[in-house]
Amino acid sequence: MKWTAPKFAALKNKQRIAVLTAYDAAIARLIDEAGIPLILVGDSLGNTALGYATTLPVTLEEMLHHTSAVVRGVQSALVVTDLPFLTYQASIEQAITSAGRCLKEAGADAVKIEGGEFRAPTIRALVENGIPVMAHIGLLPQSVRAMGGYKIQGKTEDSAKQLLRDAKAVEHAGAFSVVIEGTAADVAAEITKSISVPTIGIGAGSGCDGQVLVINDLLGLTPKPPPFAKQYAKLSETIRTAVDAYRRDVESGAFPGGG
Repeated sequence: MKWTAPKFAALKNKQRIAVLTAYDAAIARLIDEAGIPLILVGDSLGNTALGYATTLPVTLEEMLHHTSAVVRGVQSALVVTDLPFLTYQASIEQAITSAGRCLKEAGADAVKIEGGEFRAPTIRALVENGIPVMAHIGLLPQSVRAMGGYKIQGKTEDSAKQLLRDAKAVEHAGAFSVVIEGTAADVAAEITKSISVPTIGIGAGSGCDGQVLVINDLLGLTPKPPPFAKQYAKLSETIRTAVDAYRRDVESGAFPGGG
């Protein structure tokens, strides 16, 4: 079965939803084979794959390149790609063009954009033009400088009320799901109860409909993972051990042998 935005949205109140990021065909294929319904080609690839300090330098061309690779590795999962910084903020027309390229050129099934109530008109325009949208509220990595750093959102009454308005606005605009990042757990849980589409948490507690992790954090490839991430493997150690063994075998003549 190929996952679609409506099928994914229908998971609300039926099961807890696991979401992961991927940036290349090989990892995407393994994630897909494990039954993950939605793979996010996050602009986190700037940090994980491209060596940037933040997501801000990531370009649309880089997102298209990596999204195309992920799509080639996937049979079933819904592939959602992030619209990177300054590819949708300037105007609705810019957003439609950028998002359209993700679907038309890279083969993505949907796009994700950051922003709540103020971003609702853009989401509505994308959806009306046949482009499924996953919204993203709470901590917004593309706005980290304006927010003063990676700070938990929703800690004050006014902030919590605004986040609830954000969630309802993007839902009413047509978003099929909402990522809630870096938000107080009780606020994220209240939002989850208040809207009819799935919420996917990242650093937002256990009250969301699902969770998303960056694949590098899950596999133990991130030197300093965020505190909310859970490491399910230690591939950094495995890779270092394997590479060291290879180096020693080449230096000793054990590989490739035969002489």
